[in-house]
Amino acid sequence: MVNQQAPIDAKHILKWYALHTRSRFEQKVYDGLCSKSVEAFLPRIQVMSRRKDRRKKILVPLIPGYVFVRSILVPEEYHQIIKTIGVVRMISFKGQPVPADDQEISSLMILDGTDRTVQNRAFMRKGERVMIMEGPLGGLTGFYLRHKGKTDRVVVSVELLQRSLEVEIEDWALERVPE
Repeated sequence: MVNQQAPIDAKHILKWYALHTRSRFEQKVYDGLCSKSVEAFLPRIQVMSRRKDRRKKILVPLIPGYVFVRSILVPEEYHQIIKTIGVVRMISFKGQPVPADDQEISSLMILDGTDRTVQNRAFMRKGERVMIMEGPLGGLTGFYLRHKGKTDRVVVSVELLQRSLEVEIEDWALERVPE
């Protein structure tokens, strides 16, 4: 789910930043940012919801507790973002907001809305980088992970958040990404 806004001149570079939200406030934060005309991204996945009388597919946050914003982060915009209802803080290092890696955000955008089985995992640094070449997740890059006796999996890591997401994939659809 991405809200787009007009491009900004070349001297101001737009970057993606992660916002930590209050528990279960991801959609409220996303809606609040959109209402302020701030470009926002809330990656979500389809899951089956169990209701008393039926089962239904619903969209839930892919990374609970986080929403991404794309900004040049001038002080006025930073304060507008941080004052959005439900925002706890912007991910920072030594008091300075840290931008997310564009390729990691691109991979999350490819996963956005998928009905594939995706599981949150502990952050991983090691493993071979691979790209999914075919199918609905084509273009997604991540780390190859094989479970003994199970299907092959790709792990997409978001270093800024120290989080990884695991998705099942057939090995024939993968290709190694050169270093």
